[in-house]
Amino acid sequence: MVLASSLMLFSCAKQTGPKKNSFEIWKGMNFTLSERITRSDFVYIAGLGFDHVRINFNEVVVFDENGQKIPGAFAILHKWLGWCNELNLRAYVDLHILRSHYYAAPERPLFSDVNAQEQFYEMWRQLSGELSKYSVDMLAYEPLNEPVADDLEDWNKVLNRCLEVIRELEPERTVVMGSNEWSHWDTMKDLQIPQNDPNILINFHYYKPPLLTHFGTWLYRGNEVPVTTHYPGQTIWDNDLEAAGVHALQGRFTYNIDVIESNFLEVVEFAKKYNLKIVCSEYGCNDAVQRDDRLRWMKDVNTLFARYGIASTYWAWGRGSMGIFFRNGEPDTEMIDAMLGKHVLQP
Repeated sequence: MVLASSLMLFSCAKQTGPKKNSFEIWKGMNFTLSERITRSDFVYIAGLGFDHVRINFNEVVVFDENGQKIPGAFAILHKWLGWCNELNLRAYVDLHILRSHYYAAPERPLFSDVNAQEQFYEMWRQLSGELSKYSVDMLAYEPLNEPVADDLEDWNKVLNRCLEVIRELEPERTVVMGSNEWSHWDTMKDLQIPQNDPNILINFHYYKPPLLTHFGTWLYRGNEVPVTTHYPGQTIWDNDLEAAGVHALQGRFTYNIDVIESNFLEVVEFAKKYNLKIVCSEYGCNDAVQRDDRLRWMKDVNTLFARYGIASTYWAWGRGSMGIFFRNGEPDTEMIDAMLGKHVLQP
């Protein structure tokens, strides 16, 4: 009788702990709430074989200066999530830029102002109130995109308090957690993860080498890199280093699939400690680089995603520098195949 009672108590204790949901993703696409997206766009990516979307939105798009929800923005968000439900796509929503935090801004009050922190947590209470009706198997939350705190412990404190706020309301919702300094792979070791929470997804971004992935973008505009960059191998060849000027030091670095693998392994080993899965929620390469180099980079990155079971969400939908369409609107089928990892199965 004593043994039976003990077993019953043990069983009850197990049942009261956090339960693992069935939120599983593999290949996805980044959408931004301010874009003009139609149902046909969702139909198109589902038809290609993508299984999820990451929906990015800035605070100013969904909340006014008084912290009140903007009805029109939430109407669009619900419409998009309705299409996801209809098309069997999973989604995670990402609070991308706050009034108190932008990764490229010189000042980020989120980490120094208690009121800004409380406003951040209140936003997630309101977001949960709007989104909790969606199945935990279909929708996940990413508290903040690319955090940049001067002191890494400030991000750990804010992130884990935000997690507590979400857990008070939704104990079984998947929360996507990334590390400090733009969610880089090399700061993952400093991320604090709570024990025994099975509904966390480890997140990192990958844009290395930036001289290649962001060549010709806002990061390196115009003549800032007045030479050709390359992949694989040394990013800027020796005969161009002098012309590269201030970028010569970065250009001397060598990148290939082995280097990228060593970067990924730091995240893989970290996630193993907690028995958690990983998503690379942003990666991509600008179309201003030589096309063969771009394709080789995409194939190597996706080969490694497949090798280590890392889910991925491409940045980003649409035309333009990192879009999945050519500038004339035609789909870039070679790039899409690389994103979906189809090349990995070929001899």
